[in-house]
Amino acid sequence: MTGQEQVELLHGLVAIPSLSGGEGDAVAYLVERMRSLGLDVRIDEVGNAVGTVGSGERHVVLLGHIDTVPGVVPVGVADGVLTGRGSVDAKGPLATFVCAAAMAAERLNCRVTVVGAVGEETMGSLGATAVAEWPAPDLCIIGEPSGWDGLCLGYRGSLSATYRLVQASRHTAGPGEAAAEQVIAFWNALVAAVADRNGEATGFNAIAPSVRDMGTRHDGMSDEAWIGVGLRLPPGLDVAWLRETLDRLAAPGELTVHGMQEGYRSDKRTPLVPPFLRAIRAAGGEPRFTVKLGTSDMSVVGPRWRCPILAYGPGDAALDHTPEERIVLAEYLNAVTVLASVLEAL
Repeated sequence: MTGQEQVELLHGLVAIPSLSGGEGDAVAYLVERMRSLGLDVRIDEVGNAVGTVGSGERHVVLLGHIDTVPGVVPVGVADGVLTGRGSVDAKGPLATFVCAAAMAAERLNCRVTVVGAVGEETMGSLGATAVAEWPAPDLCIIGEPSGWDGLCLGYRGSLSATYRLVQASRHTAGPGEAAAEQVIAFWNALVAAVADRNGEATGFNAIAPSVRDMGTRHDGMSDEAWIGVGLRLPPGLDVAWLRETLDRLAAPGELTVHGMQEGYRSDKRTPLVPPFLRAIRAAGGEPRFTVKLGTSDMSVVGPRWRCPILAYGPGDAALDHTPEERIVLAEYLNAVTVLASVLEAL
């Protein structure tokens, strides 16, 4: 593939809206492009785009995701930069997977499966959860923005919940606490419990609470208040402690947990790392390792497969989910070159 063809594939993918739950058009586009590049393609039972190329005993899965968060970022190319929702998270890495697999196809000594997974941006990660039921591959690379010269070794997990309290209506001058005040008290108690649990831990190794939404409702007979909370969870967290703490703090209200995904960290002493280090240096970069404060499908398939795994892809993760989402095309092309070299080495 020429560089222009690689850019056209990415541009076309970014130009197709693919919010979680509405990825069909983008999946169809990706499947057709993979077919034209010589991959054997299919759409699986949950809607993932799947393409396979190469043969051999060793199986490598390149697991990217095709869905995006909401928000319209105008799609365009100017001064070597492509803008658009999903350009970084994570259509840039996914297009890198497709292009690299196609470029390396004739020199592969392994079977490579590219997955454009659906539903990664929603709790439960529908596409990756289905893929996790496959027989474990020998190696797996997750498509997320690490920077073309970076390798990501771990992600935190997450928990999403809503705390809700309903009580008989009361006059603001009367005794007792309003429903909204009690919801705020729950949040403050949760923050204090998390801070106590974290101790000296910070960043990747700490629990990080956040407010997702909140509100109140009154009908003259009852008062209702709620708060949606999220927790970023470090790998190895005592889940039993977390659930016990949430249950204890929830009284007298009701806590609904919408989903939980544990964190996962891989080891850099794997067969994946040396070829990446060589390929990045050959392309003029200085390799670096990182861990991320967010989540990814590594936490879905990693604990199930227990194979060597890392995340790789072009783009600046600080632009994820922002109105300024954009990718430098030179870095995208570098990533394609690096990954193609890695696949050939494997």
